[in-house]
Amino acid sequence: MKARNFSIILIIALFFSGCVVYSFYPLYTEKDLFPNDILTGNWIDDEGAEWNFEHAYFGKKVLENIDSTSYVLYLKDKDERESEFNIHIIKLGGHYFLDFYLEEFSDDDNLDLEDFHIILVHTFAKLTVTENQLQINWFDQDWLEDLIEENKIRIHHENNGDYILLTAKPKELQKFVEKYVNSEEAFKDGMEAILTRK
Repeated sequence: MKARNFSIILIIALFFSGCVVYSFYPLYTEKDLFPNDILTGNWIDDEGAEWNFEHAYFGKKVLENIDSTSYVLYLKDKDERESEFNIHIIKLGGHYFLDFYLEEFSDDDNLDLEDFHIILVHTFAKLTVTENQLQINWFDQDWLEDLIEENKIRIHHENNGDYILLTAKPKELQKFVEKYVNSEEAFKDGMEAILTRK
């Protein structure tokens, strides 16, 4: 495995370390997306990581090909390790939500055994926007596990004993999010990132 690929996987292991909810499908459909510049720019979190959001492109990187409904996040931690995510923003229950998906972790021509054991997943988080700050809160995996074990929620999922993977399609995921968008418990112990504009 290339050093760059290892670094990205290490970042993912640290960044999404079991305290967020994983989903096989995205939170959005194409019709949920809307043009916006909410995230555009350079941000820094309180751990010193740099978050650079740029709009994605349809094909060649020229002005007329900008996809103003999606972003690419270039994330660089304080140790200079980098990763790249596809980000989509939608509005549910009066709140913004971000869908994170890892853009790339290896080169197709150089797959190693480790690469065949990684399945890319979506994570999603509530976004609160102020003038120069973004607050991103992910749903807590333990909270979701408790709901499922107590039969308080029915949502398509798989549980291998270590992680719960939601297998619900986008519309079912959206109903789940809208039901718990204002629940303090849902986010209380989940991962949080506070970003300040550079």
